[in-house]
Amino acid sequence: MSPEPAGDHYFTAQPGTAHRPGRVHVLLPDVHLDLETDSGVFSPSRLDAGTRFLLDVAATPGRAGDLLDLGAGYGPIALVLATRAPDSTVWAVDVNERALELCARNAERAGLANVRCALPDDPALPATFAGIWSNPPIRIGKQALHELLGRWLPRLAPDAAAWAVVQRHLGADSLHRWLAEQGWAVDRQAARTGYRVLRITRPQEPEGTP
Repeated sequence: MSPEPAGDHYFTAQPGTAHRPGRVHVLLPDVHLDLETDSGVFSPSRLDAGTRFLLDVAATPGRAGDLLDLGAGYGPIALVLATRAPDSTVWAVDVNERALELCARNAERAGLANVRCALPDDPALPATFAGIWSNPPIRIGKQALHELLGRWLPRLAPDAAAWAVVQRHLGADSLHRWLAEQGWAVDRQAARTGYRVLRITRPQEPEGTP
């Protein structure tokens, strides 16, 4: 097996790792998907436990809108959202071009025409989202993670929520505190096997606020 190039990670724009195609099956009570994967993307050999937990716990909006999967990888979250919310448009955003190509192929194979795969600077991305879901790339480092969330969370619609899953030992509780310090309303929705699912919303304005 050839070594991964130095600095080549799942959050690399163009992974130089040799291709090793694979498949991952997403088996949920309401959704079954067969997804193509490859080396150089996040969790290519199995559905990540945190992603599965997020899909088990996080709610899907009951009305149509633009939904965001931030750090979409090869698409498990985006495709599940697109299946559960067929009248919504799901934007699968990632910096990793190999992952986005896989996500687009997976959406096409699944017959999910409501998935849009996009780089973060794509001008087609909507200004606001009716919901954000993310298994964020914690390993990019705390400052980069804060910058990432600081860029995308303000694009939540006023009554919308963001859902994030983070491992406890990788800083879930400190991220919870940081988000609260930035003025977001944060609730720990669930905890399981070392993971935390956080629900993030804009704080409620006091009654009578103009």
